Amino acid sequence: MKARDADCCSRPDTAGARRLSYEHKDVAFAPYSDYWRAMRKLFVVEFLSARRVQASRYAREAQVDKLIARLGGAAEKVIQLEDHIFALMDGVIGTVAFGNIYGTEQFAHKKHFHDVLDEAMSAKAGFSAEDYFPNAAGRLADRITGAAARRERVFRDLDAFFDVIIDQHLDPSSSRADLIDAFVALMQERSSSSSSLAFTRDHIKGLLSNVFTASVDTSSVTMVWAMAELIRRPAMLRKVQEEIRATVGADKARVHHDDMPKLRYLKMVVKETLRLHPAVPLLLPRETMRHVTICGYDVPAKTRVLVNAWAIGRDPATWDNPEEFEPDRFEGNDVDFNGTHFELVPFGAGRRMCPGMAMGVATTEFTLANLLYCFDWALPEGMAPEDVSMEEAGGLTVHKKTPLLLVPTRYKHCQQ
Repeated sequence: MKARDADCCSRPDTAGARRLSYEHKDVAFAPYSDYWRAMRKLFVVEFLSARRVQASRYAREAQVDKLIARLGGAAEKVIQLEDHIFALMDGVIGTVAFGNIYGTEQFAHKKHFHDVLDEAMSAKAGFSAEDYFPNAAGRLADRITGAAARRERVFRDLDAFFDVIIDQHLDPSSSRADLIDAFVALMQERSSSSSSLAFTRDHIKGLLSNVFTASVDTSSVTMVWAMAELIRRPAMLRKVQEEIRATVGADKARVHHDDMPKLRYLKMVVKETLRLHPAVPLLLPRETMRHVTICGYDVPAKTRVLVNAWAIGRDPATWDNPEEFEPDRFEGNDVDFNGTHFELVPFGAGRRMCPGMAMGVATTEFTLANLLYCFDWALPEGMAPEDVSMEEAGGLTVHKKTPLLLVPTRYKHCQQ
């Protein structure tokens, strides 16, 4: 990623990623090419521009208000935190991308949307015989094992959802200015011009697959891990809550965006969570574009390369007490996850670094700040901090294997 990035910045052609990205019409899984550069530029300009980031601020505020209200209604009851966090992230990303018409309730008649995204991530990362035997034998093996049928089922579920959203934006009576409107306008413009770079309905769907699987799932995972680490350390939980409540004061219903730059310890908690629990521990697989020598090893062209961000973040040669959750390690330490410090790469680095890092981190920090300001948190009765399992499970993204069950109690100064 540092010295050989230009030689190792493509993506392997795998069956799951190919199908669910509409034949690599996305950004995350597309091979390195002129097409990828054009699509990445489009994606950044339309989804991550200053205008969209500003829009995401209002979406975050609205969804956090809904989250606080939902948790307030469940005060002093046992809740499964991940479900609430996922609903928030789904609302934030969906609102920014689709405008106020968005709602995954449109999808509920088929399946819980959270489950569909989990299956999509699994299908993209899971074993496929076709990945290793790209011929009739590999395809036959995938049919026998059911891998091909699972890919098709997940594809159909997501495809139906994307069709509903695009059709709504094609309605001439509608009036919006969201991400899909921009994509639809581009599709219509390219279809009526002689542009050499096509942009079809499938291109829109490929980009939407990145919007959801890359944004909703990863941020949700990070927030759950952060809360799990804090609930196991009552003194640390009190410290971060005292910082937030002292900064915000006693006269606000929740944390505001203007408060965020002052929350230094909270930012260290998030950074330490990303070090110890990167949402995508092996990042996305890379592929060498040509023969290259790395550390004295000859690596042929078309070799699949995995970057173990999980191991890098726990390397004892770099980190003191690497297995311990210690946010204070970043006090006075300028190591960051922005792609320039290679001892901390939860978002990757170089050409294939995650373009949505800033939006994802902003949403994670703002949501955690409000969860910790508005509620006191406890474990279910009879459960001790050491009983919280930190076992990992998953494929492309790594979740807690067992749900995080917590009991929220409304903070007396946080009332709506």
